[in-house]
Amino acid sequence: MRPLTSDDPHTIGEYRTLVRLGAGGMGVVYLARSPGGALAAVKVIRSGHAADPGFRARFRREAEAAGRITGPWVVPVTGADTEAPEPWLATAFVPGPSLAEVVEGQGALPTATVHTLGSRLAEALVAVHAAGLLHRDVKPGNVLLALDGPRLIDFGIARHEGATALTATGAVIGTPGYLAPEQASAGPLGTGCDVFSLGCVLVYAATGRRPFGHGTPAGVLFRTVHEEPDLDGVPATLLPLVAACLAKDPADRPGARDVARELAGSGADWEVPGLSAAVAARSAAALALPDPEPPTVVRDPGPPRPTRRRVLTAGAAGAVLLAGGGTAAWLAAARRGGTGTAPRTLPAYRIALHADLTGPGKAVGLAHERGARLAVDDHNSRTDKTFTLGLRIEDDGGDAARALRAADRIAADPRMLAVIGPTAEVADAKVVSRYERASLAQVVVSARSTTAEWSEAKSLCVLRPFDVSLALGLTYYLSRVQPAKQVVVIEDGADPQSGWAIRNRLPETATHGRAFTVAATARDFAPVARAAVAAGAGAVVYAGSSAARGARCATDLAAAGFTGTGLSTGPVLTPSFLREAGKAAEGWVFAEAYTDPAALSSAKAFTAAHRERFGSPPETWAAETYDAVGLIAQAGRTISVGGAVRGAVAARIFRTDYRGVTRRLSFYEFHQVRYDEGIFLYRVDGGRARFLGPYTSV
Repeated sequence: MRPLTSDDPHTIGEYRTLVRLGAGGMGVVYLARSPGGALAAVKVIRSGHAADPGFRARFRREAEAAGRITGPWVVPVTGADTEAPEPWLATAFVPGPSLAEVVEGQGALPTATVHTLGSRLAEALVAVHAAGLLHRDVKPGNVLLALDGPRLIDFGIARHEGATALTATGAVIGTPGYLAPEQASAGPLGTGCDVFSLGCVLVYAATGRRPFGHGTPAGVLFRTVHEEPDLDGVPATLLPLVAACLAKDPADRPGARDVARELAGSGADWEVPGLSAAVAARSAAALALPDPEPPTVVRDPGPPRPTRRRVLTAGAAGAVLLAGGGTAAWLAAARRGGTGTAPRTLPAYRIALHADLTGPGKAVGLAHERGARLAVDDHNSRTDKTFTLGLRIEDDGGDAARALRAADRIAADPRMLAVIGPTAEVADAKVVSRYERASLAQVVVSARSTTAEWSEAKSLCVLRPFDVSLALGLTYYLSRVQPAKQVVVIEDGADPQSGWAIRNRLPETATHGRAFTVAATARDFAPVARAAVAAGAGAVVYAGSSAARGARCATDLAAAGFTGTGLSTGPVLTPSFLREAGKAAEGWVFAEAYTDPAALSSAKAFTAAHRERFGSPPETWAAETYDAVGLIAQAGRTISVGGAVRGAVAARIFRTDYRGVTRRLSFYEFHQVRYDEGIFLYRVDGGRARFLGPYTSV
C-alpha cells in the first residue's frame, strides 16, 4: 500500500479512495471504501488509454465478463463504469498475499494444500467457462490466498470463446511460462488453454519451479511448444493429472470440471505456512486507514485570466512541436548561450547510465553516453524546469560481476531518480532484481531480450520491442506493402528459438507460403535456396539471428536465381552482413527497433547538436537514449513538487505519454512499450541500409 499522490482522485464513482495498491502501464488500482464501509479494489484506466476505441471495447468486455462470473473462488465485481472518461472496475478486496509471493518467500506448498488449491482453482475455471469465457492468464500472481482458500483474480484479458483478440497482429497475450502451446503460437483457443495454465500453476505450487524453466520469453515459449515439462518433484498423487493438464494437444487435456472432480476426493486441507499472520497484518493495515475526508465542493470561478507565464508558454508551444517534442526544442537556445539558469533552491536529482564503455559492447555504450549527456544538458538549460539533473556513469565493462557491483553503487545513491541501462544485449535478471529491490526505475534502451520475469519486474521499463516481436513489421510489409503470392521462410537451425519465434509471428494470412529448415551444422543454404526458387517464392524470410549465416543465405539465394524480396530482423542487419552479402543484399528489407535520426525531421536539432559536440552523426541508440532521459525527466516533473521518490517515478513512467525526437513513448498494460511506432523498416540500397520509417507508415 502506498499513499495517494496529488494527482490521485478522492472519489471514483461512489467509492472513496484510501491508498494505492499498485500501478501499471494502463492505470492504477486503489483501495477504496464504499458508502456502506466495505473495502474494494478499484481499477482505474487512464483517459489517454481509454481514448483508444479498441481498448475501451476490451475494457467494456472485461467488466461485462467479470460481472457474470460467480462462485466462491473468484473475486466478485462490486461496481463499474465503462463509459466514464477514466473507466473503472471495482472488486471485493482480498487482504491475502498472492501465490507467487508465498512460494517465492517460503517455498513450495504442502502436498495436501496443493490438492485443495488445484480443486478450488479448477472450480473457479468451471465458473469462468460456464459464462462462455476464457481467462487466458492463470498464473501465481493472479491467485490470491485467503484464509478459506484461493481466489482467482484479474480477468483483464478474458474474452468470449472464439472472439477476435483486441491486440496487435501476432501478439501473444498472457505470461510466458504459464500459457499453453496454442497461446504461444497465437493459434485458436479453447478452454484447454486455461487448464494447461492451471497445470503450470500446480507444478509451481508443488515444487517452487516453473515446468518450462526461466529465461527469455522466446526461450520459454519455445520450450512450451517443443519440449516436455520438468515435473521432477511433483508429488506422485498429483503427477498423472498434472501431466495430463500439460499435454501439448488441447484435445488430450481434461476439462476444468474433470480436474475439480479428480481432486475433490483428496480432502480440503488448506494449511499455508504463515498465511494467517500475513492476512492479519494486511487486514489490520487496511482497517487502520482513516476514513477519507468528504469531498470539497468548489464552485467554478470561470476561466482564469492568462498570466504572462502562460502566454509565454503558449507562444513556445509551436517551437516544442517543431523540434520534435520533449526537451529537444531547447537545443537551439542552449547553443545560443541561453542557459536558463534555475534558482539555487531547485532540488537536484541524478540519472545513472549503467553501460559497457570498455568491453565488447563499448560502441553501443558510447552511443548511450553521448545521447544521455546531450539530454541532461538540455534539461538543465530549460527555464521551466522544477529540478536539475546530474548524470552518473558506471562502466561494467560487459562483465556480469562488475554489472552487479555497479547496480549496487547506483542503487545506494539517495538522489537517484532512475537508471538507464545496462547496455548489454540481454537485460540480466540478477541486475534487474537489484534495481527492483531498490524501487529504482530501470529504463532499458537497447537490450534485445531479458531473463527477468515481467510479473516480478515492476520497475523495469524497456523502451523497445524485443527481437522476437520485430517480425510484426515483416508481417505488415508482406501483407500491406509488397504482397507476394508465395512466401518462403528459411528457419535457421543454428538458432532454433529465434527461428521459431520469427516464423511463429508470420501468420499464414500474410505469408501464403512454405517453410524450410536449415540444419545447424550446414555450411551453406544452397539446397533450400534452390527449393525456394523452385516453389516460386516471391519473398524469402531468413528466420535467424546470425549476420554471417544471413549473408550466406542471401548469397545462396542470389546464386539460385532468386529475384524476389529478402527479409529478416534484428541482429542480422550489421556492417558484416552488408559486406559479406555484397550485391546479394540489395533490396533486402529488415525490421529493427531503432531509428536513423538523420532521416527524421523531428530529430534534426538533436542530430545537429550531436555533430557539433562530438564531431560525428549520432550512432545507433544515441537518439533513443536522449529520449529515455526526456521520458524520465517528464515523469519526474509531475511529482517533484511533492518530493520525488523512486517508486513514484517508476510508476509514473508507465503512465507517461511522451513525444520524443525518435517516436512517441507510451505503454500497453503489463508495462510493455507500444509497438505501433516502435518497429522500423530498413531497405538495403546501394550497399547501405536506408531508413524507410515506422512499419505502419511505410
